[in-house]
Amino acid sequence: MAPVKRKLYQRLLFLVVFLPISGVLCFSELFFIKEPHDVTVMRRDAVILDCQAHGESPIDVRWLKNGVKVVENERVYLLSNGSLYISEVESRRGDKSDEGLYQCLAQNKYGAILSQKARLTIASISSFAIQPTSIVVTQGSVARFSCKISAHPPPIITWEFNRVTLPLATERITVLPSGVLQIIGVQRADAGNYRCISTNIASRRRSTEATLTVTPAPSPQLPQRPRIISGPQNISVSLHQNAILECMATGNPRPIISWSRADSKSIDVYNTKVLGNGNLIITDIKPQHGGVYMCRATTPGTRNYTVASANVTVLAPPSLVEWPESLTRPRAGTARFVCQAEGVPTPQITWFKNGEKVHSNGRIKMYNSKLVINQIIPEDDAIYQCQAENEQGSVLSLARLIVVMSEDRPSAPRNIRADTVSSSAILLAWERPLYNSDKVIAYSVHYMKAEGLNNEEYQVVIGNDTTRYIIDDLEPARNYTFYVVAYMPMGASRMSDNVFQHTLEDVPLRAPELSLTSNSPVDIQVSWQPLPDKLSRGRVSAYRLSYRTSAENAVSQVELPGEKTQHLLENLKPDTIYLLRIAAATTIGWGEQSAWTSHRTPKASSARVPLAPELHLEPLNCTTILVRWQLAARNSASVQGYRLFYHEESQSENAPVQLRASDNRHTIGGLDPRKKYHVKLLAYNFIGDGYQADQTISTPGCVSVRDRLVPPPPPPHNLYAKTNSSTAVLLYWSRPAFTSSHAVNYTVRCNPVGLQNASLVLYLQTGEQSLLVRDLEPNTKYEFAIRLHLDQLPSPWSPVVYQTTFPDAPTLPPSNVKVTLIEEDTALVSWKPPDESNIAVTHYTILYASRHAWIAGEWQVLQREGSITMALLENLKPGQIYFVKVSASNKMGDGPFCHTVELTVRADLSSGQDPRLSRGSTHSTAFSDGFYHLDQKSMTGITVGVCIALICIIICAFVIVCRGKNRKFSAVKTYREGVSTSALAAGHLVSEGQAENADVTVPMMNQSHFIDTKGGTNLIINCLGPVHPNTEKKEKWFSFSSNVKKDSKAVQNKKHGSTSYQLSSTVLTFEEELSMSPDQPNTMQALIWRPGDTEGSSNSEGSHETGDSGRYSHDETEMTNLSSGASSRPPSLSAEDSSGSDCGSSAEEPGKLLEESQTDRKLMESVESCHCEVEGSSQSEPSLQVCVSECV
Repeated sequence: MAPVKRKLYQRLLFLVVFLPISGVLCFSELFFIKEPHDVTVMRRDAVILDCQAHGESPIDVRWLKNGVKVVENERVYLLSNGSLYISEVESRRGDKSDEGLYQCLAQNKYGAILSQKARLTIASISSFAIQPTSIVVTQGSVARFSCKISAHPPPIITWEFNRVTLPLATERITVLPSGVLQIIGVQRADAGNYRCISTNIASRRRSTEATLTVTPAPSPQLPQRPRIISGPQNISVSLHQNAILECMATGNPRPIISWSRADSKSIDVYNTKVLGNGNLIITDIKPQHGGVYMCRATTPGTRNYTVASANVTVLAPPSLVEWPESLTRPRAGTARFVCQAEGVPTPQITWFKNGEKVHSNGRIKMYNSKLVINQIIPEDDAIYQCQAENEQGSVLSLARLIVVMSEDRPSAPRNIRADTVSSSAILLAWERPLYNSDKVIAYSVHYMKAEGLNNEEYQVVIGNDTTRYIIDDLEPARNYTFYVVAYMPMGASRMSDNVFQHTLEDVPLRAPELSLTSNSPVDIQVSWQPLPDKLSRGRVSAYRLSYRTSAENAVSQVELPGEKTQHLLENLKPDTIYLLRIAAATTIGWGEQSAWTSHRTPKASSARVPLAPELHLEPLNCTTILVRWQLAARNSASVQGYRLFYHEESQSENAPVQLRASDNRHTIGGLDPRKKYHVKLLAYNFIGDGYQADQTISTPGCVSVRDRLVPPPPPPHNLYAKTNSSTAVLLYWSRPAFTSSHAVNYTVRCNPVGLQNASLVLYLQTGEQSLLVRDLEPNTKYEFAIRLHLDQLPSPWSPVVYQTTFPDAPTLPPSNVKVTLIEEDTALVSWKPPDESNIAVTHYTILYASRHAWIAGEWQVLQREGSITMALLENLKPGQIYFVKVSASNKMGDGPFCHTVELTVRADLSSGQDPRLSRGSTHSTAFSDGFYHLDQKSMTGITVGVCIALICIIICAFVIVCRGKNRKFSAVKTYREGVSTSALAAGHLVSEGQAENADVTVPMMNQSHFIDTKGGTNLIINCLGPVHPNTEKKEKWFSFSSNVKKDSKAVQNKKHGSTSYQLSSTVLTFEEELSMSPDQPNTMQALIWRPGDTEGSSNSEGSHETGDSGRYSHDETEMTNLSSGASSRPPSLSAEDSSGSDCGSSAEEPGKLLEESQTDRKLMESVESCHCEVEGSSQSEPSLQVCVSECV
C-alpha cells in the first residue's frame, strides 16, 4: 500500500508543479502543421494554399491577401482543414487579380498567430526588353547577340540561325542562359539571320531577326591588343541559384581568358565551371561565393592583358539566430522579448500581437531587436510573434505573455480631467483611488500626442500629497491623451481612464522657406511648402509676401490666403536683383518674417539658354541636405552641365559646385545644425548660363541624448569595402540590432587617407545597406565610415575601414622614347614612364620590326617589368630601317603605343670606325637616331665621380706601398743592376730578378684560383708594376679592355703600325726600335680593329628576352657612360697589343699578353705620372714607353 501512495503523491506533486508553467515552458496551445508556400500557376488553373493549425479547439482560420481579409465566394473559399482553394485563378488588373501575398491567420482562446507569407504568381511572359541587333564583323573575329525578356517562371532561351535552332554549345558557339549568343572565330558560313526564342509554361516569344554580315579579314592581319567587348556585370543572386559572369574578348592572336578573385581567394572548383570561351558559371551559389571576380584576357605567349571586374552578391533569406521566449509577468511589470535574425539584405524585424502589428505607444517600445512592454495590463496577455523579412522571404517565431493578477494592489485613480491653460500647458486633476488610497506613496502621470502612431510617451512622477499637475512643455494646437497610475509598496495600480485635451493655437514659430524661379525675364515664380504643425502652431490663415529691388527701399506687399503655396510676380525688370521675404499668420496673429532672399531676373535676350530646373531640397539630418532637380518639361535648350551654389544665411556665396548634365541629385554635407542655407542651381550650355532656381532651407537640430531621454542608436556594424573598379568601391554594412518603425537612413563618409583639406571629405546618403561609391581616384587608398540617422537622432561613426581602388589602365604612352645603336647588330631602347599620376605600370611592351616586316604586319615583341625602362634589340640586320614603339600596361589593361621611332642600321661600316659615329653625323639632330649628347650637368657628374675614384685609389696604393717599403728598395736595386749589363748578362740577371720578385711578392694562390666576379683578380702589383707568378700564353696592355677574342692566326711583322683613336680616350704610345723576330706577333697589328673580335650582347634568348637587368636611368649622362663601357667602345680601341713589358723584367717574351681584370685596369690607369724605363742591350726587341710615377 505504501508504494501506491508514494506513486500517487509523486503524480500529484508533478501536476501541481508542472501545470502552472506548462504554457510557458512548452507552449503548444496553437501552432501550424502546414503553412502556404510560393506557387506559380497558369491563368484559370485551380490552386490550393495549404494551412493547417493545431491547438485547443475551437480554432478559427482566416486568410489575408496583402494584409486584407480574403472574402469567400463561389470561386475562392476555405476547405475543411483550413486551406484556401481558388478554382480559377484570375489575372485581371488591380485588386481583382488573384496575384499577391497570402497569409493564414489561426485563432483560439489563447490568441492568434500568422503563418509565413506565400506569393501567388500567375505565369506570364512579357515582350522583349532588348532585341538582338544586326552587326558587321570581320572573318576570324567574334560576334555577340543578346536579348532580354521578363517572364514568370524564368524562361528558357534558345537561338535560331536562318530559322534553324542552334545547339546550346559547340566549339565556336555558346548560348548563355541569360540570353546571350557568342560566336568565336567567325566564318563566312556564319553570315545570316539570328533570332532569340524565349519559352516558359505561359507562352513562347520570338524576337526580331538580326543579320550577321561577315567581311574578309585584312591581309596581312596586324596584331591587336586584347580587348574585352563584353565583361561581367555586378549581379545579385539568390542562395542556391546559378550565377553567370560573361567575359568575351577579341584580339590578334585570340586572347586567352582566365578568372580570379580580387581578394586573392581561390575560386571554388567544385561549383564553378567555364562555359564556352571564358564565361564563368557558379552553380548552387553559397555565401562564400560572394566577392569581386576579375576576368583577364591575355595575348598568348605575352604578358599583354586587360581586366574587367564585377561583384557577386549572394542574397539569403532570413534565419533566426535568437528566438523570443514565453514569459509570465505580474500586472504593472515589464516584459522583454528578444528576436534577432540574419540574412542578405539584412532582415527587417516586425512584431505582431495576436496577428496584428504592434505599434509603439509609449508604454510599448521596440528597439535593439527587442519588444519591451512596460506597465503591463491584463490586455497584454496574448501571443506575440517576431517576423524577420527581406526580399528573399520571411520567417516567424512566437511566444506568449501570461499576465498574473493580484488583488492586493490599489484601485486606479478616479475622475481624471484635463483643462487647457495656454498654447503649451494643460492642467491635469484626479481623485484618489477608492481602495487602499492610504497606502499610495506616489503618482505617475503619463501623456503623449493623440494623433499618429509610434508617438513617444512621457512620464512624470509626483508625490502623494497632491492630485493636480500642470504639464507645460506641450506643442500648440495639438491633441494629447493622459492617464495616471498610483503606486504603493506592494506594486502599481491599474491605469486610470484616458482623457483627451488639446492646446490652444499660437502665432507661427517660423516663416516658410521660399523657392524662386523665373519663367521669363520679367517675372518671378515664388513657391513655398506649408509649415509643419510643430512650426505653424495652429492653422495658417494667411501669408504676406514682401519684395523690392536691391537698389530701392520701397517695399511692395501681397497678402495671400493660407491655402496658397505659390504666387507669380509679374511686370518686373529684366536683369535685376530682387529681394523677397514672407510671413505666416494664424488666428492669433502674424509670425516673424523670413530673411530677405535674393533672385536675379534673367536678361532680356533671344538666346536659347536652359530654363530654371525644378529644385527640391530635403534635410536628411541635422548636417546634410539632399538637393534634387529635374529640367522643366518645356525646356528645349541643350544642357552641358549644372552649377550649384549654396551658402549660410548672412554669409558670402561659395564657389559653385560643377555637376554633369546627367546628374539629378547632389548631397551637401558638413553643414551646421539649426542654420538657414540658401541654395541656387542653374543649367548652362555653350551659349551661357540658364535661368536660376533659388531656394532656402533650414537644417534641423541634432537631437541629443538629454533631449530625447533615450540612448542614441548604435552605429552600423560589419562595414566591409570591396574595390569594384579603378574609380568605384562597393560598401556593405549591417543594420544594428534594434527595431523601429521610423525610417532609417545612412551617411557614408569617404576621403583619401591623409587628406588635409576637410572640405574635400565626401558625404553620401542612402537608405539601403550597401552603396557603390563612384568617381574616386585610381590607385588611391580611401577610408570609409558610416553612421545611421533614426528620427533625426544620429549614431556614432562606425569603425573606419580602408580600401584602395584599382589602378587605372594607362591612358598615355611612355615618354621620351629613344633608340641607340650600340653595336653593329644591337640597339638600346630607353623610355620614361607615362606622364600621369596614380597609374601603376606592371610591364612594358616593345614592338620592333624592319621595314619589310612592318609592311607585312610581323612585329617582334619584347616585354619588360614595370621597374625596367630599357631593353636591348639584338640580331639587327645591316642596311635595314627598323621601327620601334613602346606601350605601358598594368593589370587593368594596356595603354597606347608611343609614336613609331625609326632606327637606321648602316651597312657600310669601315673596320676602324664606330658604327654610331658613322651615322651620328648624318642623323645627329633626328630623334630616332638615339644619339645622346653630354650636357654640362652630366660632365660635372662624371668629373666629380672620377676625382673621387682617383682619390680612393691613390690612398689604397699609398697604404700598400708603405707596408712594402723595404722589399721595394731591394727590387729597385735588382732592377737597376739588370739594365746596366750587357744583353747576355741582362737576360741572366733578369731571370734572377724575376726569381727574387717572385720570392718577395708571390701570391698565395695557385694558377687555377680566381677571385669572385665583383672586381677580383689574380694579378699582384708591387711598386714597379704587375708581377705574374703564372706563365700564361696571353698578355694584355693594362690600359685596355680584356673583352677581345683571341686571334689564332699569326700576325705579320711590320716596321711601323698605326691606329685610329678618339678624342678624350686613353691610349698608349710605343716605339718599335728594331724589327721583331718572325715568330713574334706585331704589336700594332694587334691594335688594328677586327670586326669579328668584338663581343656583342652575351644574353640573347629570342625576341621575348634580353640580357639587360635592373633599372635604366634616363639621364643623358648615364647613356654616355653606357656608350663608353666595355661593350660599346670603339673597336679600334678595343683591340689588344700582343706584346708588353713588366717593370720588373726585361722585354723578353713579347708574344705574351697580360691577363688583367677590369679592376686592375682602372687601378693602373689612375696612377699619376708613374714612370717605368725599360732599357735593353738587344736592339731587336721593341721598347714600350709609358709614363709611370715613382712609387716613393
